[in-house]
Amino acid sequence: PVSLPEVRVGLIDSGVAGIAASRVAASRSFHAGPEGHSLAGAAQDDRLGHGTALAGILLAASPASVLLNAQVFTDKLSCSAQQVAAALAWLVDEGVQLVNMSFGLREYRTGLRAACDLALEAGVVLIAAAPARGEPVFPAGFPGVIRATGDARCSESQISCLATAQADFGGYVRAAGHRVAGASVGCANVSARAIQHLATTPGVSAARLRQWLAAQASYHGPERRVS
Repeated sequence: PVSLPEVRVGLIDSGVAGIAASRVAASRSFHAGPEGHSLAGAAQDDRLGHGTALAGILLAASPASVLLNAQVFTDKLSCSAQQVAAALAWLVDEGVQLVNMSFGLREYRTGLRAACDLALEAGVVLIAAAPARGEPVFPAGFPGVIRATGDARCSESQISCLATAQADFGGYVRAAGHRVAGASVGCANVSARAIQHLATTPGVSAARLRQWLAAQASYHGPERRVS
């Protein structure tokens, strides 16, 4: 059988543990330093289980995918824009093709915007979690970033093309064997579909990838909730 080219996937989250750790190509932790700067060091254990749950989803997408673990969460799901910007810059230097960011920061930060712009200019696909309703969050709110959320209509193998003011795509909201659920898992499931396409279509542009994702969608338009 013809082997698929390796897909290098960046995960900015709480770390990776368990079986998924065997497919981590590189790891680094980014933590807050003095005066708002970010310091890099050795990755720690995933104390929250959030990153490990998402890693399982991303790795299941293709046997050709490997993870690069950029840890920004340790004891809680909270970090600074500087940490994310530093993590993203490292992942770009490591040659990732896609970065999953299953979180959202409330405040617009120019440093994070610049890091996202540089990643996009390098051809890296950025997929970030967005709320299904309400105000935008970042990095999902930056131009060029694919905005993904959870969609209760979707089964594990399905995605939706939402095309709303809040989000571009939606995905299955649960992670098998984990308590993690919601928009962060939906984001990872959208990333998983993108990884499948990257594995079979190396060098595909972000615009083409968006078109492909829309064509794969089982649902089009926003989820209608019955009150």
